[in-house]
Amino acid sequence: MNSMSRGIVILVLAVVGLVGSAHEGRSATGGHPRSATDLKAVLRDLWSGHNFWLRNIALDNTTNNRKALDYAEKSVTANARQIAKAFTPFYGEAASEQLFTLLVKHSGAIKAYSEATVAGSKSWQDAAKADYASNTEEIATFLSEVNRYLPKDTVRGLFAVHGAHQFELIKELQEEDYGHEAETWQEMEQHGHAIADTLTTALERQFPNKFSGHVQ
Repeated sequence: MNSMSRGIVILVLAVVGLVGSAHEGRSATGGHPRSATDLKAVLRDLWSGHNFWLRNIALDNTTNNRKALDYAEKSVTANARQIAKAFTPFYGEAASEQLFTLLVKHSGAIKAYSEATVAGSKSWQDAAKADYASNTEEIATFLSEVNRYLPKDTVRGLFAVHGAHQFELIKELQEEDYGHEAETWQEMEQHGHAIADTLTTALERQFPNKFSGHVQ
């Protein structure tokens, strides 16, 4: 990929990341969403932002851009806070805080894999993957316990695929394989939508009265 094409890709990704805050006012303020369609849009945007900032962390690691890396790390944490807050109207502040903690660990394992890849350490990569798998189990347990419409196997499978995409994208960035990285990004975005849609459907089924248009 030439420099101009790569620049266009990065610009598009930046726009996606900025769009990730478009629906924030409806979810992060603690109010109930007006409809399941609203919530789906909120969560899709937030998962796009999650992917965007994790990609930036991986890219900044490969280029050793410490200033950009610091900003990306803060942004991925802020995004995790926004995702967790989307669940506050349904489960309360304590559960939201627990989810936030789990999402920070989730991002931390991916960041650790990126660092291990840059360092060329297979053992560190394996350790990061083990941490990711352990965290995925924690997230699956948490979500399946608060919502019976989110079976543990379903959540585990969704996050396993998400992790596989992240690890592959990190490898491709390290190898400057930007063509395949662009393809992985598209798959990652589509899967992020699948995660958001699965969560939305489960919340709508568990809390039908919280959504507009529900018939008593």
